[in-house]
Amino acid sequence: MIPEDLRYTAEHEWVAGDGSGPVRVGITHFAQDALGDIVYVQLPEEGATVEAGESFGEVESTKSVSELYAPVSGTVVARNDQLVDTPEVINTDPYGAGWLVQLAPSDPAAVAGLLSASAYQELTGS
Repeated sequence: MIPEDLRYTAEHEWVAGDGSGPVRVGITHFAQDALGDIVYVQLPEEGATVEAGESFGEVESTKSVSELYAPVSGTVVARNDQLVDTPEVINTDPYGAGWLVQLAPSDPAAVAGLLSASAYQELTGS
């Protein structure tokens, strides 16, 4: 359940794209599985600036509330507003319809510095 074509963070976010354009960000299957049933998502507004490693929102489940951390610095160019009404999509399709935001990275090369699928697999023991 760890797609090879994505990059990952130790905080369990994934990034789709190489940074040459906007990248899509979500949480991993590992994260959504650990959280349990997701009931609420708070996302930044379009145009917001985020800093790598800093919180940009949160996910609330029936078990807990978890911060979302920006994998790279940049500007939010889109957010998945579908999650306002149907946050459980993250549980059923974390790498597809459950994406969170699209970011325009301030440093496109930063994406390459994230974890590979094999490194993330080693981190999680999956």
